Amino acid sequence: MNVVSLITARGGSKGIPGKNIIQVNNRPLLWYSIDASLRSNVKETWVSTDDDEIKKVAIECGAQVIDRPQELSDDVIMPDAAILHFAQHKEFDIVVFIQPTSPMIKPRYINLGIEMVVSGEYDSSFAVVKKHWLPTWDTHVRPIGWNVDNRPRRQDMPEMYEEAGMFYITTRQKLLESQLRYSGNIGIVEIPRKDSFQIDTYEDLELIETLCRK
Repeated sequence: MNVVSLITARGGSKGIPGKNIIQVNNRPLLWYSIDASLRSNVKETWVSTDDDEIKKVAIECGAQVIDRPQELSDDVIMPDAAILHFAQHKEFDIVVFIQPTSPMIKPRYINLGIEMVVSGEYDSSFAVVKKHWLPTWDTHVRPIGWNVDNRPRRQDMPEMYEEAGMFYITTRQKLLESQLRYSGNIGIVEIPRKDSFQIDTYEDLELIETLCRK
């Protein structure tokens, strides 16, 4: 099995300008995903980007780079389009799509997901965290899925899985058939919540730098 990884890292982040290469404990954010990939069971680590500075950093960190067309690089296009673009230009059997915003990613998590797909039992796998029920409200302060007059206890509500957004793994065949990052028989890799945090805001950055130091 030819297993490769693809890290999607476009320029033009709005929440944190230059987010994908912002310094996190003296390393560019992108480094954490590249390092985890290089130390996992993937054979090649690729970064898809439209940004020259990101490209330079990716190569310095040990990854190979595929240039992403501008039409696939705005903040409206889903990353699935970049994965499909990669599949049109590179040969592989299984692709590990990694989002660079999860610096707590570990090689062992990637390997668990790869093993699930390589075994043939699953067509795709992705990272999740277990979520306990908590009362949620919409922006008009109305309860979502529960009644104020009959508030349920957390332990009486079913647990759920929430996408960690860390990585998604699928076969080339299923990717091309579905045009999606996961399809077919899907397996999950449960990630501890402490490793699941993503950087989308400066507040996230401050929290994750604290976790990294520990």
